[in-house]
Amino acid sequence: MHDAVIIDAVRTASGRGKPGGALSGIHPADLLASVLSGLVERSGIDPTMIDDVVAGCVSQVGDQGINIARTAVLAAGFPEEVPGTTVDRQCGSSQQAAHFVAQGIQAGAYDIAIACGVESMSRVPMGASSRDGNPTQPLTARYPSLPPQGIGAELVAARWGFDRDDLDGFAAQSHRRAESAQQAGQFSGEILPITLSDGSLHNRDQTIRSGTSVAGLAALPAAFLSDEYTRSYPEISWNITAGNSSPLTDGASGMLIMSSERARELGLKPRARFHRFAVRGSDPEIMLTGPIVATQLILRKSGMRIEDFDAYEVNEAFASVPLAWAAELDADPEKLNPRGGAIALGHPLGASGTRLMTTMLNYLEDTGGRYGLQAVCEAGGLANVTIIERL
Repeated sequence: MHDAVIIDAVRTASGRGKPGGALSGIHPADLLASVLSGLVERSGIDPTMIDDVVAGCVSQVGDQGINIARTAVLAAGFPEEVPGTTVDRQCGSSQQAAHFVAQGIQAGAYDIAIACGVESMSRVPMGASSRDGNPTQPLTARYPSLPPQGIGAELVAARWGFDRDDLDGFAAQSHRRAESAQQAGQFSGEILPITLSDGSLHNRDQTIRSGTSVAGLAALPAAFLSDEYTRSYPEISWNITAGNSSPLTDGASGMLIMSSERARELGLKPRARFHRFAVRGSDPEIMLTGPIVATQLILRKSGMRIEDFDAYEVNEAFASVPLAWAAELDADPEKLNPRGGAIALGHPLGASGTRLMTTMLNYLEDTGGRYGLQAVCEAGGLANVTIIERL
């Protein structure tokens, strides 16, 4: 089996995912094309050598329809011979893209490929690709209630006993850590500046809120409170708000991955290698516990312990998700999202997997860490987990 190694990883700075957000004027195919072009320019490789481009995208309709991976490849000016395909594993779509690319390289099917992702939530609203009408009868017979993710986040908080102060405290910490990293220039090596229509460069995350405090967050109302759900879920205390959840976000990210043999031939220095992968399903009603069971699986498969890792990136779709993951795995909170997470840095759905991995890789390099573990919860009760080893 071939080693699959990461040569480079980049992301855009986050843009608010609503009209007027920094990246809202850019077509998502063009946004992803900028990442593809940036990876080629930074590495100096000939794009004709790329065997495939695998892109994550959740809402594959409208501007993001018709295989956005392929349209981005063409928009980037790559040769027509370079293929592209788009995958959807919900919030873990680009992490799954990285799995597919790395596994293809390990199997010898690819020599060089790009895993990437994009989501323009300002142009293609979340849920735009949802199925019309009611779920099928066999599905409703098995699961009479499949509520939105916010209810799952409330159920996680209730099951693990997290109150409003716990959730808001974690959210405020995410902003503090991200703001500190931004001010120290720790994101500069991973952010690909994007030229906007007015000629300015977008190179700072727009979703970080300076000065976020628990007191300020406490004033926000519960986001999912309703009479219907109050009757259905009496155990919920209604503590999930816009402040302790990830914001709507625009963004793109990507990673250049190749075999270690091809890297040597091209004189390129690998930054990390893929060590182990796992994907797992869980209860689709509570939905957000998948990272726990997937992490338990990958630890068994790898023979590693949670304390063997120098950093954990667990996607902050809602504050209750990484808090429950850390509590259940007995993980060191200082290693968890050390430069902030999606609550501060944004969650551009299809791009989040490779965004998290890009940030984790840079953190490992800056701190001399060796192993990083990444876990992302996904709609429908799914989760991807990846272990990378810095080289």
